[in-house]
Amino acid sequence: MKKTLSVLMLSLLPSLAMAAGEHGDHQGHDMAAMQQNMQGVGLPGKAADVSRTIEVVMHDNMRFSPEHIEVKAGETVRLFIKNSGKVAHELVIGDMASLKEHAEMMRQMPDMKHAEPNMITLQPGQKGGLVWKFDQAGTVDFACLLPGHMEAGMKGRVEIM
Repeated sequence: MKKTLSVLMLSLLPSLAMAAGEHGDHQGHDMAAMQQNMQGVGLPGKAADVSRTIEVVMHDNMRFSPEHIEVKAGETVRLFIKNSGKVAHELVIGDMASLKEHAEMMRQMPDMKHAEPNMITLQPGQKGGLVWKFDQAGTVDFACLLPGHMEAGMKGRVEIM
């Protein structure tokens, strides 16, 4: 049991490290609540299961490129994310209600730090990635939750077929 848990934890470390970006100690969310909110939007993927890499660029005009991504149900993809701007941006995967709730918390606590597998924050010029498994057909949203960014239009959608 200990060996299985150790192997599982070690296999998740690279994904968590890449997803952490500039976020560290998250205040305001516990892991059980985050997992409850993630139902229907997928789960952290394993690098060994990645079927393709999708490049996503974050721009200072408060847009992602592309804003619309299509994947197959059950597909694990690597989102290779680049901040081409001059200000920090982030990409957070979730449903729109949870994203809006989290954005409001970030407005109230601008120094909030967090490290969760569904998000990455990148400083200007930085690159990073997330490995995500889109396990169910439907639609999943993503957005930059830094104060004012999502409200200015920095959001996108993943269509899972």
